[in-house]
Amino acid sequence: MSSPLPYDRIKTVLNTEIKYWVGFNNIPGIGRVRLGQLESYFGSLEPAWKATAGEMLRAGLDSPALRAIEQWRGRIDPDAEMEKLGKQHIQVLTCNDKDYPRRLKEIYDYPPVLYIKGAILPEDEWCLAVVGTRRATVYGKQVTQEMVTDLARGKITIVSGLARGIDTVAHRTALEVGGRTLAVLANGLDTVYPAENSNLAKSIMENGALISEYPLGAKPRAENFPRRNRILSGLSMGVLVTEADENSGAMITARDALEQNREVFAVPGSILSPASRGTNHIIQAGEAKLVNKYTDILEELNLTTVARQMEMSELLPETGIEKQLIQQLSAEPSHIDEVCQRSGLPTATVSSTLAMMELKGLVKQVGTMNYVLSREARQEYKVRVD
Repeated sequence: MSSPLPYDRIKTVLNTEIKYWVGFNNIPGIGRVRLGQLESYFGSLEPAWKATAGEMLRAGLDSPALRAIEQWRGRIDPDAEMEKLGKQHIQVLTCNDKDYPRRLKEIYDYPPVLYIKGAILPEDEWCLAVVGTRRATVYGKQVTQEMVTDLARGKITIVSGLARGIDTVAHRTALEVGGRTLAVLANGLDTVYPAENSNLAKSIMENGALISEYPLGAKPRAENFPRRNRILSGLSMGVLVTEADENSGAMITARDALEQNREVFAVPGSILSPASRGTNHIIQAGEAKLVNKYTDILEELNLTTVARQMEMSELLPETGIEKQLIQQLSAEPSHIDEVCQRSGLPTATVSSTLAMMELKGLVKQVGTMNYVLSREARQEYKVRVD
């Protein structure tokens, strides 16, 4: 993804569409669905921002939404909001932006606006959320450090929530081993919560990004944290819960991940420890895959050679023949002879192309000359055809 917009560049877009997204995002109760109604009816959000109450009713807004807009619109200056964002070097992405995280856009309740301080890079596509209890035990901290150390060294970006406990350990460990990490906040990016993580937040901005759906000035209210968790899981290929009680925020993130068709992993703990009741429960219920070592995660997500896959994807982008073969493959194994027959391509061409696709992480060989699409390739193909 692109680097954060510098202040002088942000000033050049003060009169463009993005400021109206920011304006509406400052109004409580105006989210993805209502913004979609306005954009669909008016064609863009600029005329919607200037519309009368009657026009908004005809656009499909209900009375509570209309009252919220009437109450707040006069207090919000979109240009001034963009000015404040620019001074703090905060990038704004709308859900229509080409740089909006692809995987996050797949979830049902994706945030229409994201505020980013730092930079989300293309390699952050390979990311895993690591979450857990704020009251981490020595065991929880140790397993988090060990898992994240190996994952980050394997070029996996670590996503977490900057909270005390496991989140803090996950972010800090990723940075200590030279990895990248993204922190999703439950408040505006002009506030760091908890305050003791201010220095950690600065380091994250230098080697990743702080991300929020909340506008400047939004405080870390209790109701924001469960909402924030869907973004943690939505950004990620999967969620690892290293230590958590049954009614913790980490369990909410795990449930969000399941609803979003993400993989959930959990580290087992002592049956005598309240801090492991949540992880033990989701393993026992079959909702999470038991993790003994970091390679359990990499193998499940087909990320055992992610560094090589990143390199190959950059050097050799997807070709027309690869796209053709992707259409012939699925999660069910197909023998190379079947692929040749369905595609109409020569055996030599199919064989060499599949070998290259395996290096790039697009396919996986399961048994002698039988191939399946990797999970990532299946998701990407689904996005393209839908």
